[in-house]
Amino acid sequence: MGGARGRAYVGVSGWRYRQWRGDFYPRGLRQADELSYAAERMTSVEINGSFYSLQRPSSYEAWRDATPEGFVFAVKGGRFITHLKRLRDVQVPLANFFASGVLALGEGLGPILWQLPESVAFDADLVSGFLDLLPRTTAEAATAAKGHSKKVPADRALTKTDVDAPLRHALEPRHASFDSDEARKLLAARDICTVVADSAGRWPRMADETGGFRYVRLHGESELYSGGYDPASLDRWADRVRGWLDDGLDAYVYFDNDAGGRAPHDAMALLERLR
Repeated sequence: MGGARGRAYVGVSGWRYRQWRGDFYPRGLRQADELSYAAERMTSVEINGSFYSLQRPSSYEAWRDATPEGFVFAVKGGRFITHLKRLRDVQVPLANFFASGVLALGEGLGPILWQLPESVAFDADLVSGFLDLLPRTTAEAATAAKGHSKKVPADRALTKTDVDAPLRHALEPRHASFDSDEARKLLAARDICTVVADSAGRWPRMADETGGFRYVRLHGESELYSGGYDPASLDRWADRVRGWLDDGLDAYVYFDNDAGGRAPHDAMALLERLR
């Protein structure tokens, strides 16, 4: 008898886009209600404001409260860690990230996404050193958060969790050197998911997935961050996701083709195919 089937979490990367208003979002919908509106039609969203700056626990709490039970957030790790520090000497920045309120999502906390710049090539020592710092449970994340600096003031730091659960991590490399057996073995050994990224050919799409779940970012099929996925393409992605689910793997799929407003419509179309 086979194991349990995986679950699909499908949504968009970010939800606050002006060009969606009057299209996906009805005219007159309050900006404060946009997340709730999206969460009624999708099963997950990717928080990307956390990539640009440290957020506050109150923001994560508000996002959690605006979504229904069972809704899941992926959280994008800070660019200070990935793009400025470039994975070096990041123990305190990681503590700041986890102390900034991520744990306030509680049971709604899904994978943490670490997107690397395309100028960062695979370096086994560098990558393994970074991955070894990543907490693997929310309790470990709370412990790590206690090492935060003054960049996260004590009265704004969240260093505890009411939910002790496994914490998943996904890595989105953008340098071709990660498309190698050595890189795959290193990530697989640490149960880190390699993101499957569709970027209109801009960055390599890693062929072999690693880790105990799947994470897909659809940046655009023919044009980066723009254009839509036609029905045949959505059918192919749905077939691929079903294969993962049948193998007992959870799949997280986020549309990032937001420039023309197609992302939420494509996300709903993929969900309809998976139901």
